[in-house]
Amino acid sequence: MSTGWTWRYDRYEPEREQLVEALCTLGNGRFATRGSAPECAAGGAHYPGTYLAGCYDRRTSAVAGAEVENEDLVNLPNWTPLSYRCLPDDGPPGAWLTPDADALRHYDVQLDVRGGVLTRSMLFRDARGRGLRVGHTRVVHMGEAHLAAQQTVFRAYGWSGAVEVKSMLDGAVTNAGVQRYRHLEKDHLREHRTGFTSDGVAWLTCRTVDPGFRIALAVRTVTRPARPARETAKSTGTVQTYRLPIGPGRSATVVKTLALRASTDRPATDPLAAARDDLALAPVFPRLVAGHRAAWQRLWDQGELHVPGEAGRILRLHLFHLLQTLSPHTADLDVGVPARGLHGEAYRGHVFWDELFVLPYLDLHFPEVARSLLLYRYRRLPAAREAARRAGGVGAMYPWQSASSGREETQELHLNPRSGRWLPDFSRLQRHVGAAVAHNVWRYARTTGDRGFLHSAGAEILLEIARHWAGAAAFDTGTGRYRIRGVVGPDEYHDAYPGAAAPGIDDNAYTNATAAWVLARGLDLLGELPAARRSELSERLSLDAGELARWDDVSRRMYVPFHQGVVSQFEGYGDLAELDWEAYRTRYGDIRRLDRILEAEGDTVNRYQASKQADTLMLGYLFRPAELYGLFRRLGYELDDEVWRATVSYYLRRTSHGSTLSSLVHGWVLARQMGAEAWRYCEEALLADVADVQGGTTGEGIHLGAMAGTIDLVERGITGLETGPEGLRVAPVALAEIPRFAFTLCVGRHRGVRLRMLPGRLAVRVPASPEGPLAVVLPGGRRLTVEAGQERWFRL
Repeated sequence: MSTGWTWRYDRYEPEREQLVEALCTLGNGRFATRGSAPECAAGGAHYPGTYLAGCYDRRTSAVAGAEVENEDLVNLPNWTPLSYRCLPDDGPPGAWLTPDADALRHYDVQLDVRGGVLTRSMLFRDARGRGLRVGHTRVVHMGEAHLAAQQTVFRAYGWSGAVEVKSMLDGAVTNAGVQRYRHLEKDHLREHRTGFTSDGVAWLTCRTVDPGFRIALAVRTVTRPARPARETAKSTGTVQTYRLPIGPGRSATVVKTLALRASTDRPATDPLAAARDDLALAPVFPRLVAGHRAAWQRLWDQGELHVPGEAGRILRLHLFHLLQTLSPHTADLDVGVPARGLHGEAYRGHVFWDELFVLPYLDLHFPEVARSLLLYRYRRLPAAREAARRAGGVGAMYPWQSASSGREETQELHLNPRSGRWLPDFSRLQRHVGAAVAHNVWRYARTTGDRGFLHSAGAEILLEIARHWAGAAAFDTGTGRYRIRGVVGPDEYHDAYPGAAAPGIDDNAYTNATAAWVLARGLDLLGELPAARRSELSERLSLDAGELARWDDVSRRMYVPFHQGVVSQFEGYGDLAELDWEAYRTRYGDIRRLDRILEAEGDTVNRYQASKQADTLMLGYLFRPAELYGLFRRLGYELDDEVWRATVSYYLRRTSHGSTLSSLVHGWVLARQMGAEAWRYCEEALLADVADVQGGTTGEGIHLGAMAGTIDLVERGITGLETGPEGLRVAPVALAEIPRFAFTLCVGRHRGVRLRMLPGRLAVRVPASPEGPLAVVLPGGRRLTVEAGQERWFRL
């Protein structure tokens, strides 16, 4: 399926076409276009889509007798459509051709990951043997963030005549890419205007309903041989029709160049005027592609990861999708990390906690992008404060799902497609997202050395989250500890106790432990701030000695439940019934979405010791063993290798892996403790999207957290890599299936540091710079240095 830098699909299979469209999406961090065939409208096997980062629209829908609000990432007008048919000299006009036509004889899609170029080749042949070969080449420009282009070449075999071509702009699009959202409001675009300029540029403007983003698309269509177009402006789109002569040895070419602008662009300007100006300056297709490839090469140079074999090919694809969702252009935008990329409409384009898995890579390679994503959270700090206030709390309570404003966007009802029932959705109780935001701030500052950010915006974020946790924790005289009640953990399955009238569970171990960690880091941060800044923040946030004393007390006496010698996922988890896993696997086969299966049976997963994904074990992903054990010691609990291994083993047997993040976290944890099953989970994480292991979900959008997490698994997980004030620290673990690899990263002010890992050996190369030597800390605490401009090999 894939070789080298090319990802290939060499036959047309309608049932997997939406998977191909998602995996062949092209983007540049500002906008992305799904890899759909330009001949095909939305419906059935096909779903064209173009998405602009941060372009959301809020609508109200009537569902199950209730009115619900949803804010969606908007599917923008389709700029790619191209229809064509053959007009042979010796016969009547042919049918309009698509990949679904009976005349299709060959179909091949190739994604050039190195250059960010998508090609699609088709051969049609009619009953008389007349052939038409069609080749599409598409780019979404990585250098010029407002441009995209598509070239189509037609070649005739065994006949002469013409090909009739319609180049279109289609604004009659809706958000219809996720079947289970079919009952929700789909129309997000209003006030369409269309037309043509005097020099033949087709244009379309519209706006979203709420808050009213104005969108402008301008498309220049050029043909070779040059022919005039018959222009038709419709209410929601444009059509330019061409009749191009063709015959053996005489090809015909159509090039569409797009400029996409919005009212959110900076500096503010009229979107249509800006789009026209962009097109006026856009180069011809070969030069445009050359500039695009050069921009991609610069990204690969900065973000290099080289892993041999099939694992490396998949990791390269994962990195490709990460970089075209969050590129250097992202640093100029006010956007977060969309959990499903800019590749589809699943999760409505919302921002969850996936930055926890995405930012480690960006911290090491593209710190400016990582900083901008943290500023997205900072700009929504007022909304988080208001959410905490409305909930009767203090500090900042970040939402489980965020979009444009920072308010809670989690749906109140969700559909179980297995039973057809709409059910209450309590996933908004995943308050642990706040700890993830705080952890990202702390890790970014430690990794990059950006104390300026930590002491300014980062400090406000972290301290307000710490304040919220201190307020949310209530002292329990029975245990002599602080407890956090009524939450949902990362597992997501357990949103209430069996038979309980109110939602939420108590004392989720991951939530409580990370809350204690945030409080401790808040105190550390206050201790390191310059006196003037500490005084300023204390005054602005009204922090006093009494409140900080409570922070310290909560950070040392937070309750964490245990049962049967392991860390409990939450209080009472060990009292739940055991599930007959084998019986359910025998009955249903795939039981990843066990919650849906049980609900359809009239049962509930809340009754069982069964988790959707890593929950307690997330602690082993966030914290290395020494750090995790130290956190528990601060809380007055003894956690060691024996207890942690027992905990890992306990939950491995009770997890259905209904999330792509689950296999990633389990693989990470097992790799760090050199568990025998580590590769099984690592491999499943690698295959999650390319093999669509969740059963049809990837076609709705990639899983960006899992993709980025597999890259981080190699760069930090296997190497045990940490960067910070001490320099570069490594503590590798052996994973036989990935014995050697290399990557380039930033270490403090050192850019372009290259690491090469071989069995038992490590090479560190530091580019020449005025920064001086790089400190390297090897296993056992060995401290060495590598001079700028040198490479050194170390035995491990």
